[in-house]
Order: sequence, then structure tokens, then C-alpha cells
Amino acid sequence: MKNLFAKTLAGFGALILAGTAAVADPAIVYSVGGKFDGSFNESAYAGVQRFENDFKTKVREFELERDAQSLQALRNFASRGNEPVVAIGFNQASSVTQAAKEFPDTSFAIVDMVVDAPNVASYVFKENEGAYIAGLLAAMASKTGTVGFVGGMDIPIIRRFLCGYQLGAHSVDPDIKVLYNMAGTTPAAFADPARGAELARSQIGRGADVIIQAAGGTGIGVLQAVADAGVLGIGTDSNQNGLHPGHVLTSIRKRVDNAVYDSFKTARDGDFKPGVRVLGLADGGMDWVLDDNNKSLVTQEMIAAADAAVTGISTGKIKVHDILTDGACPQP
Repeated sequence: MKNLFAKTLAGFGALILAGTAAVADPAIVYSVGGKFDGSFNESAYAGVQRFENDFKTKVREFELERDAQSLQALRNFASRGNEPVVAIGFNQASSVTQAAKEFPDTSFAIVDMVVDAPNVASYVFKENEGAYIAGLLAAMASKTGTVGFVGGMDIPIIRRFLCGYQLGAHSVDPDIKVLYNMAGTTPAAFADPARGAELARSQIGRGADVIIQAAGGTGIGVLQAVADAGVLGIGTDSNQNGLHPGHVLTSIRKRVDNAVYDSFKTARDGDFKPGVRVLGLADGGMDWVLDDNNKSLVTQEMIAAADAAVTGISTGKIKVHDILTDGACPQP
């Protein structure tokens, strides 16, 4: 009887342990450029860190050196039982589509692109809304009447960002000149700081005294160039105000960290749902940063104007044109 009781307890303990182990480790595949790119990937990594700290668990990670590694990385995590498996960046869309088909019982998520599959959650952002705030602040800070925009790969997401920036600047001054360049036509355009610096210097030479970068790792070169020239830059994706204090007017954060955290937490809670989540200013998907590194650059008038625009956009009073749904960007 004593042995039977011990065996029963052991079996019950095993069931408890099995139940505890039912929560799988989530996994993430970063885009090319590494998780410390100071931009898009690093924002994703901030979401990873927050989840690990909140739930005292480990997130499995893989950093792509080239796009061709994406599918195998996703397959590896799915085959090991990691869940959800999160892919960072539009360039992983085809790999997520294939992996989701091969592992229909695994939950996947992708950030910055839509994948239509029954086991994939897609997180996309209203970049045009955040960019509008950037353009407004840039126009208010400019002394030359010329501002600039350096994008990464020439794709609709970046063009959407450009349109929002132009509209925000023109809301302050219809006559302001907005210069723009794209760094390239392949994903490598997001990982070329030298090219970013070159384009920024060209715009500075043409009179731009505030330049936003929407170029991932390439944008690090943009911000370096504006600091070297003594003008102002605007960061994106992560808070980049501290890269060159006194020379970064603000940062327009794309809250990739919130998207990553949400995907992990909903899976952990058993609430993971496939489909598209569109995150804008009202949803905590975009914001602008004011901190000790840039507070001397942003006047109370600028703060009031930016806050009023955020409120207007969030309530629908201000509608920011979206080239993906509304067609070509209107010009003043």
C-alpha cells in the first residue's frame, strides 16, 4: 500500500510538471542587421527583454545574416516546439507563408507585413501618422525652409512614411521644401550607413537643416552626418535621441516592441489570434519621444502643436493620407 501511494504521488507530480512545461518558449527571427541595429530590430529586442523580465522565461533568438536564412530558422524553431515564432520585417513574408503552411499547428507572427494564413498574426503600423508628427516638428524647427527625408529600400511602406512627413511639414508651412532620397531598391538599402551619410550630406548641401531617416541601419549614417554638420536629424523605430544629443530633434517610434510583446503574451495566455492588427497613434503603435537628450530642442509651442496633432489624428479629426489605400500623396 505504501509503495502504491508513493507511485500515485510520483505520477501526480509528473502530471503537474507536464502541465507546467506546456507553456512553450517563444522564438524570434530578427531581420538582417542584427538585434543591436539601433533601430527596427532593437525595438523588437526591447519587447523580448520586457517579456523575459515580466514572465521570467527565455525567448529563443536568431539573427539573420542574409534573407536566405529566414525559412530554415523559422522551420527550426517550429520543429522544436517553440511558439509563437515571430519574424521581424517585411522581407520574411514569403518564408513565414511557407513555414506556416508546413507547420499548421504552430502559431506564427510577422511584424511589418501581412501574411494571410490561418495560423499567422500580422502586425502592421500606420507609419503615415507618426511621420506626420515628424514633419510638423521638422517644419517648426527648420530655419532654412528646407527639410529632408532619407528612406531605405524604395517600397510602399517607406513611401507611406514619406507622404506623412510631407503632409505634416506642409501643415505648418505650405511652401516648405521637402527633399527626399531612397537608399536603394533591395533590402541591403536598410544596412548601409555610408550610403545614408552620403545622401544626408547631399541634402544638407541643398539647404536641408532637419533630416529624418526612415532607413534602419542606413539611418545611423544619416544621423551621424547631420550631427557632424551641426544640423538636426529625426530618428525612427527606436528612441535614437541619445545617439547624438542636441542633434536629434526627436524620434518617431514604431512600437515594434509592443507588437512583439503582445504576440508572446497572447500565446502564453492562450489568446493568440491570427489576422491583421493595424497599430497607429491611437493604438500605441506609433509615438514621438521627448526626453533629456532633446528637450532643449523642442519648444513649448512645438510640444503643443504635436500633442494637438496626435489628439486630432487619434480622434479622426485629422486624417493623414495613406498612399496604400488612398492613392498618390497629395501635394500642396
